[in-house]
Amino acid sequence: MALNSIITESSAQAATLPADDVIVVEDLWRTYDMGSEQQVQALRGVSLRIRHNEYVAIMGPSGSGKSTLMNLIGCLDTPSKGRYWLNGQLVSDLDDDQLARIRNKEIGFVFQTFNLLARATSLHNVELPLIYNGTPAAQRIERAKQSLTSVGLESRMMHKPNELSGGQRQRVAIARALVNNPSIILADEPTGNLDSKTGNEIMTLFDQLHARGNTIVLVTHEPDIAEFAHRVVMIRDGQIFSDEPSRRLRR
Repeated sequence: MALNSIITESSAQAATLPADDVIVVEDLWRTYDMGSEQQVQALRGVSLRIRHNEYVAIMGPSGSGKSTLMNLIGCLDTPSKGRYWLNGQLVSDLDDDQLARIRNKEIGFVFQTFNLLARATSLHNVELPLIYNGTPAAQRIERAKQSLTSVGLESRMMHKPNELSGGQRQRVAIARALVNNPSIILADEPTGNLDSKTGNEIMTLFDQLHARGNTIVLVTHEPDIAEFAHRVVMIRDGQIFSDEPSRRLRR
């Protein structure tokens, strides 16, 4: 098949997707070869749609496949079978370099371990995604300042991680996730290293981000954290076991 035909076909498929769908996963499989002709089916035909400005928690026990699904949604891995559209673009067939560009542009990551540079200031940590995509210095500094201000850290811009509390470090990580105005914020166990009070403060911040129009996908194994979301998707044995509104919306 000619390259033009492939592009035309992909464009036609994207055109049929609902305009408000940010994530569309269709019959997604992920198989890992373990040697000696052994294979592990981490995902088994997962299909999922997430709309713009949804707040979705993906839950499941260890080994359920939720981390694999997170890696695929975050363009950190590619499926063995199936298709994935992010913001209308078919990304499941892209190569590593193309996926890296998509990650930087479309996805804001928030991790349990913060993943901050120890010797860098809050401002520089938040700048990093803009440095990678070539944003001019004056523009990226201004955007990083705005992002830190949006999470309440305007007075901590020049502090390094060891000068911040755990909650403040996570706010820096959230500011970094926001700085590129991504299509989705993908949060992996964002309160896992925090005490319950600080964890609740971070989840309140996610509420505020959602109210501002951000699409949030939260990956967690904690039911009380998942209930902050508006929709809970349960993964078991590599398949979607349930997909329903959270108790928060059913009250």
